[in-house]
Amino acid sequence: MIKKWTVRYPAVNGEEERRTYVYLPTMYEADPDRRYPVLYMFDGQNVFFDSDATYGKSWGMADYLDYTDTPVIVAAIECNAGPNNERLVEYSPYRFDDPNYGHFDGKGKDTLNWFVHEFKPYIDSQYRTLPDRAHTFIGGSSMGGLMSLYALLAYNDVFGRAAALSPSLWVAPAALMNLTARTKLASGTVLYMDYGSKEMGNHEGMRKGFGEMCGKIFARGINLTARVVPGGTHSEASWEKQLPFVFHTLMYGLE
Repeated sequence: MIKKWTVRYPAVNGEEERRTYVYLPTMYEADPDRRYPVLYMFDGQNVFFDSDATYGKSWGMADYLDYTDTPVIVAAIECNAGPNNERLVEYSPYRFDDPNYGHFDGKGKDTLNWFVHEFKPYIDSQYRTLPDRAHTFIGGSSMGGLMSLYALLAYNDVFGRAAALSPSLWVAPAALMNLTARTKLASGTVLYMDYGSKEMGNHEGMRKGFGEMCGKIFARGINLTARVVPGGTHSEASWEKQLPFVFHTLMYGLE
């Protein structure tokens, strides 16, 4: 079951209406006393419906979760679709420069503060969640993958597990490596992170950078599942194929 509505979101250019989605697992209605982990996701328009997806193809996540009877709630909100690449501002925790698009003042911290202080409390109040850190996940791809990794590191008291698919590590690699080295982490932190073999050439040094980031994360004691996806591309169709790996990692030991 997917519930869909709009919320007023404090976007980069002022408040705007955003589509919001909540997936409820197959057993939600039949078992009214049961509570569930929650996966919060970025780029919500691409998670469930091809008709809403930016490029006409979604992750098809509800189909996968229904088929596998996975006991998890998924809460997602669509990204900033502004014409001046506002998504890059909203989904970056750091300032950065892009050779094609120019300079961006990252507002990712503001975005995550909204997730933590507005979105999560609302979801916890409306649905039968397990609101503790161990059962609160965050996930996304590309810039959303960067945000998911950042959230796990910088908001580790809130998010215990994360999935970062094709994360945009190129945005601010030095700052991200520094955060990974110094942030305070609770035991039992779990991360799924991957990169498609066919997208390694999209940015210079990505294979090396991905390996170095994985090494730094592993050295901090995070329970890491890291993959280079054979033939994987930077697309929703490719990320959809990784869902079995994603949920095996996120749900491992909790069911």
